[in-house]
Amino acid sequence: MNQSSTTRSILAVLIAAALVVSVGSLATMYTLPADATKPNHNDDDNGNGDDNGNSNGDNVVNTLPLQSQMTPDSMGTSNPNTGGVIGGGDFATQQQEQIQPQSQQLQQQQETASSNAACGQVVSGVVNLTANLNCSGDGIIVGGPNTVINMNGFSITGPGQDSSKVAIMVPNVDNVVVNGPGSLSNFQAGVLLTGANGFQINSVILSNNQIGTFMTGAENAQVQQNIIQGNSIGVASHSSTGSAIDSNLMNGNLLAGITFVNTQQSNVGMNNVVGSQNGIFLDGQSSQNTISANNVLENVIDLNNANGLPTNINANQYVDNSCETSNPSGLCIGR
Repeated sequence: MNQSSTTRSILAVLIAAALVVSVGSLATMYTLPADATKPNHNDDDNGNGDDNGNSNGDNVVNTLPLQSQMTPDSMGTSNPNTGGVIGGGDFATQQQEQIQPQSQQLQQQQETASSNAACGQVVSGVVNLTANLNCSGDGIIVGGPNTVINMNGFSITGPGQDSSKVAIMVPNVDNVVVNGPGSLSNFQAGVLLTGANGFQINSVILSNNQIGTFMTGAENAQVQQNIIQGNSIGVASHSSTGSAIDSNLMNGNLLAGITFVNTQQSNVGMNNVVGSQNGIFLDGQSSQNTISANNVLENVIDLNNANGLPTNINANQYVDNSCETSNPSGLCIGR
């Protein structure tokens, strides 16, 4: 089974389970259908995409390798006794002549890496957006580790919350970074992170999606300094560990600002969470998480630990949170 098929199988089961929360409107279940992870598209949003996710249109992606392909062997071996290069003579001269154009070519490639990714394209390396993307299918699918996506103030807009499409998909790929400013809107998920380690997203507006950022089977993800508003759920985490959700502005996410299901050893700190059914919800299988120094106000229930489960049962810590209502009571400052 290939990576795409594996991811589709995971999502069909896990996303349904992750978003079922037995509190009022949170009992509503949202699912991302299996084809949401399919990286192959025939969309014509930004050119005529082929079955391999490549675009033949005007918008193309330039990716930069994070390391040069040149190795020390290609440069010869220094002789400490003579100060020369072993092999000497014409051979050494030829090697130097070959290296110089390669170095110049690499420098030129780095200087011109400012191209726009097409909708549905599989990308890796350093990706710079230079225009807005309006996609009828998925936005960007990350295909390699250490990928950096620079939004550069542009937006990726999808076909609607009720679609099965994702703005940025990160399937089993580590150390991916999404840098704002920029926006991800009108998708079923702004970001879909499955089985990845070390993901980061910062300074991005995630709005009008069913889920702003969805993490499943992820480790050490960081969601920091974003504006997350008008989604059904702002941030959802399933079966993940070591996440850091810090310093985000969350407003008007209908069902929940943050939802944890079977999530461990994660930190939620210094967020503003306003105007949801549940501000921050952790289910009974989510343990050893720290919820600290958040402003969680004007939600039906601001802090909800597994529908009133005592915190000593799942070892979650609630410290210095400014809020008005909690379940169980006593999780807010002075309440």
